[in-house]
Amino acid sequence: MEQVSLRARTGRVPGTRASRRLRREGQVPAVVYGHGMDPISIAVDARELYAALHTEAGLNALINLDVDGQEILTMARVVERHPFRSEYRHVDFQKVSLSETVTTEVPIHFEGEPVGVREGGVLSPARTSVMIEALVTQIPSHIEVDINDLELGGVLRVADLPQIEGVTYHEDPEEVVISVTAPVAEEVEEAPEAEEGEEAEAAVSAEPEAEEAAEEGEEASGEE
Repeated sequence: MEQVSLRARTGRVPGTRASRRLRREGQVPAVVYGHGMDPISIAVDARELYAALHTEAGLNALINLDVDGQEILTMARVVERHPFRSEYRHVDFQKVSLSETVTTEVPIHFEGEPVGVREGGVLSPARTSVMIEALVTQIPSHIEVDINDLELGGVLRVADLPQIEGVTYHEDPEEVVISVTAPVAEEVEEAPEAEEGEEAEAAVSAEPEAEEAAEEGEEASGEE
């Protein structure tokens, strides 16, 4: 996997006010830790960070952090984004080793059009990513899944994902990834004519009862 370089500025003062000042200057507050090293508060350029995290590897990119002239191989493990704007608020960089495996999330790319969809079914993805374990140099940018042969009522599970050398799936093998389901039948509303017919029938059935009540009333008044 390709490695990217990113310069880090040390001496960052922790705190909300100081972090706001850094963001106004085009910097992103961050911290680097791992492998027994003491956490270091740093700041990185927002544009350089964006470029580092938008390679083919995405958030799983290997990033060489230049910290006061010392290169530290890291991965961005916790990335906090602004809720409305496309900007980073804070990043946790974890020091990693080329000889150790890590557990991380990788996107799933579905390729093709299932047979079941062509027969009128509905494609229902249950998840778009999967947790894996691999050496940092063997983390795939994505898992490509061919779904052309998925029939109506068919289900693809984690156990059906392609086997990749050096990659172990860290999920329940029976977990559903994607399926093709039958379309839900729409409810047919009753025609207005039927409702009117029911009302007319109720009215007709009520007429004899009304006539009987009227006759009883006349007989009672005659007796008086």
